[in-house]
Amino acid sequence: MGTCEVCGNEYSMAFQIITAGVTHTFDCFECAAHKLAPICEHCDCKVLGHGVEAGGRFFCCAHCAKAEGAQGLVDNAEHAPSP
Repeated sequence: MGTCEVCGNEYSMAFQIITAGVTHTFDCFECAAHKLAPICEHCDCKVLGHGVEAGGRFFCCAHCAKAEGAQGLVDNAEHAPSP
């Protein structure tokens, strides 16, 4: 039986995630995402996909990164400059 470090639920199917050498215990993926997912530095949403890193800062998308001054990032090929 494990106890979720986010909600405190004791659950027989709790699981652990090790990140940066620290072990975390959760009862569901929602709690794991709440605790471990980075937060977009522009819109404050949880970054659950690949996201974008620019200048050591994390963003959910190129649009948010651009709004914070990052340059040269695009969300898809349709927005990329023509060669």
